[in-house]
This record gives sequence, structure tokens and C-alpha cells, in this order.
Amino acid sequence: MLQTLSEKILSEKVGHPVKAGELVLSPIDWIYAHDLSGPLAISQLEKLGLGPLKYPERVIFYLDHSSPSSTAIAATEQKIIREFARRLNLKFYDVGNGIAHQVIMEETLKPGEVVIGGDSHTCMGGAVAAFATGMGSTDVAMAMLLGRTWLKVPETMRFILTGKFRPGVYAKDAMLFIIGEIGADGATYRSMEFLGPAIDEMPLYERAVFANMAIEAGAKVGLLPSDQKTREYFKEFSREKDYHPLKPDEGANYCYTLEVDCSKLEPQIALPHNVDKVKPVSAPELKDIKVHQIYMGTCTNGRIEDFRVAAEILKGKRIHPDTRLVITPASRDVYIKGAAEGIWQILVEAGGVVNSPGCGACPGIHTGILGDGEVCLATMNRNFKGRMGNPKAFIYLASPATCAASAITGKITDPREVK
Repeated sequence: MLQTLSEKILSEKVGHPVKAGELVLSPIDWIYAHDLSGPLAISQLEKLGLGPLKYPERVIFYLDHSSPSSTAIAATEQKIIREFARRLNLKFYDVGNGIAHQVIMEETLKPGEVVIGGDSHTCMGGAVAAFATGMGSTDVAMAMLLGRTWLKVPETMRFILTGKFRPGVYAKDAMLFIIGEIGADGATYRSMEFLGPAIDEMPLYERAVFANMAIEAGAKVGLLPSDQKTREYFKEFSREKDYHPLKPDEGANYCYTLEVDCSKLEPQIALPHNVDKVKPVSAPELKDIKVHQIYMGTCTNGRIEDFRVAAEILKGKRIHPDTRLVITPASRDVYIKGAAEGIWQILVEAGGVVNSPGCGACPGIHTGILGDGEVCLATMNRNFKGRMGNPKAFIYLASPATCAASAITGKITDPREVK
């Protein structure tokens, strides 16, 4: 049977060939939750009282959303997780370690694994060819208890990326373009598989954007092949032994195919309040839109390579006097590398402020929340009304390059126009 990546991974996990549409009871390699989803999962486990966790060594808790805690409520919920994790001797990442999806990709995930997380952006694990998907806290609690879960094998949509990005254009632009093409519900409960010559040449920090934002089109998972670029990523984190190749079969059945010539793309912007409301940066409606805050980071674009791009644009320059620049690295590793390379110094000297590793203002519960009527241009994955803590604010999404260029001018700006 010729199989897509999701079919291949789930077949291996359940021990027999499966195809799209089948219901399977799959073993789980990793189950994780964070300071928003974790307390409810713990409450459900204690309420059910069904006995010990099946595989406690596969359960991980991360404190990443309010990191360090910003309110008494957040601090108390984090205390609940700390005590639960210590009592059961579970793997636990306290505040300052970074965003769950980034840290688990750096340190833990392997190609072909099945991963359940208490957050919709768990799907970022698909960048290393893991079947990673988000679930609600009750489902996460049951997965922790039983070590397995029911899944419907998703149909797969194929996205073939060709050509080379022009200067100033990145994976974020391509993914925003794709979401704009298929819509915010265009991949509901499907797998989005990203293939083609442009993907073959793309490093993991860029591939992660496609996997991360698959949920913004409604997808169950976003998957990319495990290949030489995956090996290089694992080697960077001294994990080369965890690598093995994994790709879909030639001739596998796809329910939809879209080809994207990356050489024809220009920087893209998602307008409030929908991720699929996408326009090229040259669109007339984007001309002279004043930006009060630039937010750089999150699990989408908070890696060291993203900040290198920003630092290259901002080095020796100052941000616009009416614009704030808030920077939040996605993990402790990113934070340490940024300090060692002098990136934070460049960004702070430009007028920015650097937060501790974590989700920061993205979910609207930590530093960087917007004021009434303010506009933010952000590298994050969502721009829903109220996403950054204020339903009276407006969020536009863009790449790190576009955000850095716009920080200088104080308005949405094509990074190719900033010298």
C-alpha cells in the first residue's frame, strides 16, 4: 500500500497498514501539557481516580505561557503542576525553559513518533516528521492515564513548494499565502504535507513554521519529511542518533494538491482578525498603517535564526519613536545563543526589550499586552480579536524580516525597501 506520511506513521504505531478514514487506537510516545492546559488535566485525573499513569516516563509538563507567572492565579496553577509532577516523578520544565513545542522539538521528538499535547500548536512537532496533534485537557488526561488514544487517520493535502525565495521572503510568507489560498477551515481534520524542491533545501527553523501554522487552516497535523536537513538539526542538538529518514511513498493518495512557486512570492501580511485574510505587503490597504508595537517571538518565529534576521536589519539603527519592539525567545537555548552572539544587544540598542523565554504576549496573559485601538505587527501564528489580551486592539501577522523593517519606519513596511 502506498502511503502518505500520516498513514505511514500511524501504521507503524498500531502495527498494521491503515488508510485515511480509519479509526485507530494508537499508542502514544509523548503526552504533554502546559500551565494553561495542565491544571485541568490534573484535576480530571484526580477526579477520575482510576489509578496510576500507564507510562509516567512519557508524560511532560511545561510552564511556558506565563513565564514567570504574572498573576496570583497563574502562580497558583503553576504550583499545582509543580507539586503533581514532583509527586509522580514526571518530566518537568519550570519557567524560563521556553515554549513546550520548541523545547520538545529541540530535546525529545523523533521522526515517526505520535505525540499528544494540551495545546493546538502541538502540531509543530510535524517539522521532524512526528505525528503531533493538540487535544483538550480531558483527552490529554486520558492519554496520560492510558498511554494511548483514538484517532481517525486523516486525509492528506499535499503542498508542493518549488523555486527559491527572493531576498526578504521567508517560510512565514509562504505559509500565510497558503492559508490565504485554502482558508482557515480549508484543512479541517486533514493532514497538511509539505514537499517539493524548496522544502528539500529548507532548514528546520523554516520548516517548523509550516508545521506550526497547519492548525490555522484547521489541520489535524502538519507534516514534513525527515531527511538530511532533519539530521543536521538533530546534530546541532547532539541528537544525531535519534534521526532516521521518513518520507511519503511516491504515488500515495492525496485528496488535494497545491503547488506554490516560492520565487513569485512577496512578503505577506495577515490582516485582523483572521489568519486567512492575507494580502501581499504591496496591497493598497496596507499602505501607511501605523504600528504601535512589534512583537517578535512565539513558537512560530522565536528561533535564533529568526532573531538573526531581525538583528541584521536593525543593527546600527533605531526603531521609530512611536513604536515599541518586544522580543521573546522561544527557548532557553535560543536565549543563550542570542546572548552569546550579541543579538540581544543589537536589538536592545535599537530600542527593543527582551523578555524571558516563553509564550509572552502571544496568548494575551503576559508582558506585551496591547492598549485600546493599538496596532501590533507580530511574528506569531494568530491574530484573532483579543488574542493579545485586548479585543479593542488589532493584530497583523508577518515574517521576522517584515517586523524588523516595520519597527524602523513605524508602519507596515516591505523589508526589501529598508537598507
